[in-house]
Amino acid sequence: MPNIVTALYTWLNGKRIGEDAYGNVYFEARKDRASHGQKKRWVVFKGKAEPSKVPAHWHGWLHYTTDSVPDEKTAQKYAWQKESVPNLTGTAGAYVPPGHINHGGHRSASAADYEAWRP
Repeated sequence: MPNIVTALYTWLNGKRIGEDAYGNVYFEARKDRASHGQKKRWVVFKGKAEPSKVPAHWHGWLHYTTDSVPDEKTAQKYAWQKESVPNLTGTAGAYVPPGHINHGGHRSASAADYEAWRP
């Protein structure tokens, strides 16, 4: 949910371009005001503003890598591609390596373990 300033700016200056699977809505400026002859592009996030929720094909459009508007149906998918996942840092789904304090602080021995030198 955008704040009142973003909502007003978007209503006055934005032209809706599309929406992604997460509900984020993408806009482009109606008039060419940006430098280098490019119209300003932005996204209004659904829920919390989390940039890692922007799918790769929309990220390319936002950063002027491509001028073609992405479509969920035409987004190129390969067998090795995974779905876009938001940044999970600070949540229960965050990655913690073996030996982390959340796993009891113990890990298996390694050949790279340090052994202090004693004279």
